[in-house]
Amino acid sequence: MELIRTREALRQWRGKAQGSIGFVPTMGALHEGHLSLVRHSLSQNDRTVVSIFVNPRQFGANEDYYRYPRMLDTDRRLLENLGVSVLFAPPEEEMYSPDDEVWMSLTRLSRLWCGSYRLGHFDGVVLVLTKLFHLVAPHRAYFGEKDFQQVRVVEKMVEELFFPIQIIRMPTVREPDGLAISSRNSYLSPRGRAQAVALYKTLQYIQTLVPKFRLTHKILEEARQYLHERFPEVKVEYLAIVDEYSLEPLEHLSQSAKPRALIAAYVEGVRLIDNIPLEVPPEEAYT
Repeated sequence: MELIRTREALRQWRGKAQGSIGFVPTMGALHEGHLSLVRHSLSQNDRTVVSIFVNPRQFGANEDYYRYPRMLDTDRRLLENLGVSVLFAPPEEEMYSPDDEVWMSLTRLSRLWCGSYRLGHFDGVVLVLTKLFHLVAPHRAYFGEKDFQQVRVVEKMVEELFFPIQIIRMPTVREPDGLAISSRNSYLSPRGRAQAVALYKTLQYIQTLVPKFRLTHKILEEARQYLHERFPEVKVEYLAIVDEYSLEPLEHLSQSAKPRALIAAYVEGVRLIDNIPLEVPPEEAYT
């Protein structure tokens, strides 16, 4: 595996690379969620590139940019053992300059849900991914569904900017108790870790309510009560049922062929997110 630190060295490697290229962009502190994406890329492509770059443009002023775990040596060993072709780990000055004037933004998708609480977050995501996609020029890029809004933002960006890249979604990887694996889980104390499973349990509870109710406000009301009673230390930021494509909230389950439940919450001050697709019985089951 080659460790590449500069744009120019990556361009030189890419100019010589033959066959299909898979790409897994990350911010490092790799866990099984990341590694499952890497393995899938390795199975589908001749070569796989993984990037590690803690992108300052997607962190807000009071977020954890400086605290975010950086474990390049450990990550490098993991990727080398898997058989990755290139690890691209640029310093910040390779990706941004103080003189930069280009900024990118989505007008709707990036303003919903996480975007409404983390202003500018998805603008930073699409900017860095546009740069990385140009440098790596992959045939396929791999993203986990844990951050489902990010997946939709990336799909929309690729569609509208005519990138010749196939975006591959992969299911959320979970701990045995259902907690979605995340680099930020490491911030939690044992008590907080036990509370964090509340997100997934609440989503599961929503699924149990789907066969009983069609109006989403009723489902969400019951789910919030469930969360409050069983996990009072967990502070919900948002809980929603949306259309998977548009991410717009649904009033009635019949409004979408693919509804999805989303949640964001704080546990010990750590912001966690999760989501699941909802299985909806046919209309006649409700009559």
